Amino acid sequence: MSFPLNHRRTALAAAAFAAALLVPALSSCAGSDQKAGDGGASTGTSAPSGAAPKAANLTVLAASSLTDVFKTAGSAYEKAHPGTKITFSFAGSQELAAQVKQGSPADALVTADTKTMDGLKGETGEPAIIAKNRLVIATGEGNPFKIAALKDLADTKVKVVLAAPEVPVGRYSKQILDAQKIEVKPVSQEPNVRAVLSKVELGEADAGLVYKTDSAKSADKVETVEIPDEQNAVASYPAATLKQSKNAEAAAAFVTWLSSPEAQKILQDAGFQKA
Repeated sequence: MSFPLNHRRTALAAAAFAAALLVPALSSCAGSDQKAGDGGASTGTSAPSGAAPKAANLTVLAASSLTDVFKTAGSAYEKAHPGTKITFSFAGSQELAAQVKQGSPADALVTADTKTMDGLKGETGEPAIIAKNRLVIATGEGNPFKIAALKDLADTKVKVVLAAPEVPVGRYSKQILDAQKIEVKPVSQEPNVRAVLSKVELGEADAGLVYKTDSAKSADKVETVEIPDEQNAVASYPAATLKQSKNAEAAAAFVTWLSSPEAQKILQDAGFQKA
């Protein structure tokens, strides 16, 4: 069937007009798709799974009993993660918890007990136990009072120093003494385990209950009396990121690393037990 010439011209003109309208529309869609693709690329600039976190300056709050081993661990981590700098702040766990609640700037927290960490659930990520420890009796060099067991600490002639009850090691000390029905009247109650050890080292006390790792570190200044497992307490060390951290990715990487074979070897070489 044939159309008159003017009808064919009209149809061709309409088709050309429709095509002209279609080209910008297609260009607009292509541009929109490209921008969406660009946006996806820009929002996906975080390191891919398994990649090293960005370098950062991290502040880690840690229990006093971790002072020596964390200095070694921190150096090892910095060496394996160039550009990352870790600054540790050591104190009694209860002091660290107070700092967190007050909003002190920090990225991660490691305490010497789960109770303190559990009290900060709204402030931390999910904690993981990275190490364990046990108590021992630290005595003056040569053990002049011949202390051989917990019951010997009840002798009023022996000047005993303990950590305060709100301190993890002080709570553990009370727990094991109470379990054995041993009454000890300490000459002082200290804010952390290092302060207890220092009193014994300086001769200001004849004996004190401290962590095994602390006593071992001062083997040239104090004597260590082991406490049987059935009379002892196990101290667990949980580590967690802090929600207030401005370096969340780097903080999480460090906390995860603390459970790695490399970090565990450092901790166990220092006398800590496997988590």
